[in-house]
Amino acid sequence: MDYDKIVNDLAQQVFDAVRPRITDEDYHRVQEAFALAKKAHAPQKRKSGEPYILHPIAVALIAAKELQLDANTVITAFLHDVVEDTPYTVEDIRKIFGNDVAGLVNVVTKKKKETYQTTKQVDNYQQILDSLHYDIRAVMVKISDRLHNMRTLQSMRPDKQMKIAGETDCFYAPLANRLGLFEVKSDLENLSFKYRCGIEYGDIERWIKEDEQNNQERLKIFCKDVLGTLKDHGIQCKVETFWRRPYSLWRRMKQQKTDFWHLPNRYYVRITFWEDTMDDPLTDKETCLKIYNLLTRDFRERPGTFINQIEQPKENSYQCLRLMLLSNQGVWEDVQICSEAMVRASQVGCINEIGSNIGNWVKRFRKVLKDITFQGNEEHFLEHISTSLYYDDITVFSPNGESFILPKDSTVIDYAFKQGDNFGAHAHYAYVNGVLSSVKTVLHGGDCVKLITSPEAHPRKDWINHCQTYLAKRYLRLFLIERRLLRGGVCRCPICKPLPGSEVIGIRTRGVLKHTSEFEDIMLHHRSCPEAIRLASKFGDEVVSVNYAEDASAPPVVVHSPTSITINRVGFTYPITLAITGVDRHRMLMDLTSEIADKLNLNMDSLSISTKDCIVECRVTIMIHSIGEMLSAMEQIRLIPGIESVRQVKDEN
Repeated sequence: MDYDKIVNDLAQQVFDAVRPRITDEDYHRVQEAFALAKKAHAPQKRKSGEPYILHPIAVALIAAKELQLDANTVITAFLHDVVEDTPYTVEDIRKIFGNDVAGLVNVVTKKKKETYQTTKQVDNYQQILDSLHYDIRAVMVKISDRLHNMRTLQSMRPDKQMKIAGETDCFYAPLANRLGLFEVKSDLENLSFKYRCGIEYGDIERWIKEDEQNNQERLKIFCKDVLGTLKDHGIQCKVETFWRRPYSLWRRMKQQKTDFWHLPNRYYVRITFWEDTMDDPLTDKETCLKIYNLLTRDFRERPGTFINQIEQPKENSYQCLRLMLLSNQGVWEDVQICSEAMVRASQVGCINEIGSNIGNWVKRFRKVLKDITFQGNEEHFLEHISTSLYYDDITVFSPNGESFILPKDSTVIDYAFKQGDNFGAHAHYAYVNGVLSSVKTVLHGGDCVKLITSPEAHPRKDWINHCQTYLAKRYLRLFLIERRLLRGGVCRCPICKPLPGSEVIGIRTRGVLKHTSEFEDIMLHHRSCPEAIRLASKFGDEVVSVNYAEDASAPPVVVHSPTSITINRVGFTYPITLAITGVDRHRMLMDLTSEIADKLNLNMDSLSISTKDCIVECRVTIMIHSIGEMLSAMEQIRLIPGIESVRQVKDEN
């Protein structure tokens, strides 16, 4: 393979991307940075065996083309690993490229230390966050670096993939989200999902393609109808259909407790207009409202679906008008109306303001940075970063009018711990807006919460799954560990409870979780488990590959190696709960129990069933040996006449 040609061709793509917006002098400096990086990294190879210089070029291409950054930032992208991995120093960079580039290179260079406050990874995250106080460009280089690493992750071992994917989920994707880099955030999330849960990712990709084929003709007609309505009134625009990406769909499937085919809004129709083609001197908001007015004349609007995200845009800068319209084919379509500038702003976020109004971004970010300041002894600092960067805030009030700012989707548990550990530890119930409520009740902006505590009340083990804030999770995690609810040895995570045959990863808990036994424990997690992602992002060296076998013919054994484990569990059964929905008919319950007990030969632990308006809702807990047995059982139950859907639900106690 002619690597010299590949290297030079890729470098030319960087030069071409940055050329239109920089001076001749800066153009030559960018070329000089490439030459220096090529020379410095000449002896080095990547894990894939390719010349290492391909990585800095790819990072520079992302910075120049996808993020459209300035000359000094692209230069920094070329040089981001030079000081860390070669004999060149920051002072060498300063002499050639000046103070600005040297300062940026210094920020993106990981500092080598004898000891770290927590781990090397967490210290690196803190260094990146600290740089946001004065210059956002260094963070853009780090995000570009991470994006390319994720795009080339296939050459890594599974344990390394999990480590890097965990870092991405917990830090880099949330950071990109808060900086308004929607496309980058989406890419990072999906690549992480792909390498953590390849089977689930592949399934959803396949379903998306099938869904596109099933709806292609109908959506083509709807888009044509919309375009015709707008062109008749002199509005130049494009009307496109976008399917949401696998990670977004997977997350919503979990949140809404449904399968892909019953998930609403799997795609959306976006109407994008060009500002310079409008005859009327209207603002973007006025044009969006004009389009809305025209569309609701020809198409019926679904009541209660109109959302104005122009006046109150998301934290990542995305602006649009959203509503549901009834197509001529009788289907409610999710429609977004926006200008080309709005779309561009959602892709590059705060980059639009670099060099002009970036101070506003830093000012808005400072409160977040203050909230997640590292104190030097916080075991779950990274989790707090993710929560703070990903979620919008809500404000709730106590009965005396005191306000409390919490992450979106917080519960009464979060509200209780916000007032202090003693309040959270003894929270009993609450009155939310005067209504008697459980401590697991999700709060909304403007809610008034009256908390009732009791000395006899104590946290329950499921509370940790019903809170968002770092304060609550930290206390509850230690509470659970101290009461030995997280057991030693090779065991399953009590949160995700992986089954044999599922995609799992192991985390060595010695030195990671406090109060564990003296020997080296292994906790098994599903690869989508938030706890596994958090631990992998912070303690990457403690991640081990696991083959959690479901072969009942294999001997019961646990086999260890430095980076992998093979586990065969024979004779073990695990309770799983299925939610079954269908159309009521004679003998439905008898057919269901017969299928489970007689044909599938599975034991039932509990069964509840109710019928309302001819719709049957059933929950049954069965004992199974593996993920394969569960999926097979679900498929067989789904074939019973009248059954509409079968899905697994998590424990609710």
